[in-house]
Amino acid sequence: MDSSAYERKIARRFATFDQDGNGYISREDFNAAAAAVLAEFDTAARSMKGQALYEGAEAFWQGMAGMADRDGDQRITREEFVSGAVKRLRDNSQRFAEIARPFLHGVIAIADADGDGVVTPGEAERVLRVLGVRPEECAGVAAALDADGDGRIAEEEIITAFAAFFTTPEPDA
Repeated sequence: MDSSAYERKIARRFATFDQDGNGYISREDFNAAAAAVLAEFDTAARSMKGQALYEGAEAFWQGMAGMADRDGDQRITREEFVSGAVKRLRDNSQRFAEIARPFLHGVIAIADADGDGVVTPGEAERVLRVLGVRPEECAGVAAALDADGDGRIAEEEIITAFAAFFTTPEPDA
């Protein structure tokens, strides 16, 4: 993929993080994502799982800000996201996924109804919906997360998919 197509794809990913649609990514967007997951799965913010999710959201925000907030104003503009994410992804695509790991781990712990450390495609679909994935896409995305087709989505499958979401060569993937 040429550089400009890659940058356009990354710019579209910006909306994934800008939860409130105000034109920039901030700590509040990460907290809003955590709150949405907690509400969907009726989990108290002050519970151990709730606190772990908020800590994961903070770690994700800190990693993202360190990667892309060039002017240090605690807000990541679309332009900062595009230039920061594109450079870091080209340097090391797994690094970007790894900063999300604590948050994703917390999400799995909350969505995992039976406590076995994995989520079902149905549980993943619920998470995707509350995080802003278009409803008509949630089932397909959740099914795709189950890379080995066993009906169970493990953390490594999610981490791998997260990295691929940002690094796949298809411009509209």
